Amino acid sequence: MVVFAVFVWFTMKLVWTPITHALSVRKEQIADGLAAADRGVHEQELAQERAKEALHEAKQQASEIINQAQRRAGEIVDEAKVAAQEEGDRIKLAAEAEIEQEANRAREQLRTEVSAIALEAASKVIHKEIDPKAHSKVLDELVAQL
Repeated sequence: MVVFAVFVWFTMKLVWTPITHALSVRKEQIADGLAAADRGVHEQELAQERAKEALHEAKQQASEIINQAQRRAGEIVDEAKVAAQEEGDRIKLAAEAEIEQEANRAREQLRTEVSAIALEAASKVIHKEIDPKAHSKVLDELVAQL
């Protein structure tokens, strides 16, 4: 029994102390490892959340850029329509002015020709004798010329 008591005392002093020390160190290492794992999981969750937020923000920016591009395209189309309408109006006015000028020239030329014919007819009537048949014949010729 004394040997057993010495064995227990020897085991408690020389064997048990290093074992308990090793177990406590291992326990701390495991606790630190679990804490590190928890921190890693938490950091991963935060990183995923930041990634989701960044992706959401990027999508919003892309949507905004697309909307701005569509608005600008609409503005360009509207500007082109206005410019085309203005150009069409300008061309139309120029054509109408040219048509009016041509009509005025034609009227003036017609007046000149009618005046010349009328003067010629009056000259012929005055130079001929006053015979109703000849007078009627000259007038018929003038009407035919018109």
